[in-house]
Amino acid sequence: MSIVTLTPTFTSLAQLAPALQNQGYAVLRNADLAALSGASLAEFEGLKDSWNHLPPDAFLKDGGRYRSRRHASFIIREPAIELVAHRAHYQPLSYNALHGGMHRMFDAIEAQTLAQAVWNKLLLALASVCSALKGAQPWYVEAHQFRIDTRHGIGRPTPEGAHRDGVDFVAIVLVDRVNVSGGESRVFEADGPNGQRFTLTEQWTLVLLDDQKVIHESTPIQPLADNAHRDTLVLTFRAGGFLEATAEPTTPHQ
Repeated sequence: MSIVTLTPTFTSLAQLAPALQNQGYAVLRNADLAALSGASLAEFEGLKDSWNHLPPDAFLKDGGRYRSRRHASFIIREPAIELVAHRAHYQPLSYNALHGGMHRMFDAIEAQTLAQAVWNKLLLALASVCSALKGAQPWYVEAHQFRIDTRHGIGRPTPEGAHRDGVDFVAIVLVDRVNVSGGESRVFEADGPNGQRFTLTEQWTLVLLDDQKVIHESTPIQPLADNAHRDTLVLTFRAGGFLEATAEPTTPHQ
């Protein structure tokens, strides 16, 4: 059976802001991500090895063992970036029906990863896009390194299904895609009938979403050969503060 892979419609840098305003999302080629950030693709490649050192996600409520991740939080007051003391990731049930309501304390992103110049270049470039659309202000940013693999069966990038993250903007960067089928990105209007589906295959491609306008998901991945995995970097930008709750931290799912 043939596998159909739908190529995304890429947005030029000049059309980035209009695309986000009009349709709630945009997809940038890796060359345009490099141009936007002022970093070379070789600098981005320097980040890649850190995805080989992600610990397992201990909070998967479906009992799966397909996800590894690290997490970090920042406050950006352009041009300053503040690394926040390591904290739990929280989403309310209204945004994440599967893992909402939990304080999930993931391992921190490694210091040597955050020390690479390309990291700050990327954060500042995306914060600038957010400010251009919604006004200059502090941006509360959470960074997630994800690896989805198929060592124990099908891998699920978004086990919670189509969702919003409860932020202003979501940036999804495809870091690597090795020996997998599936992993199709799907973006739907939050308050309308329209949607788009496409598969990211080009390393360092960026999907930027207006989280107030669209919901999103990625379909499961299946292996085509050994060492099958899909690596992404997800960055969320929120005005006014981090998503927080007063509930006690939750024990990891066993």
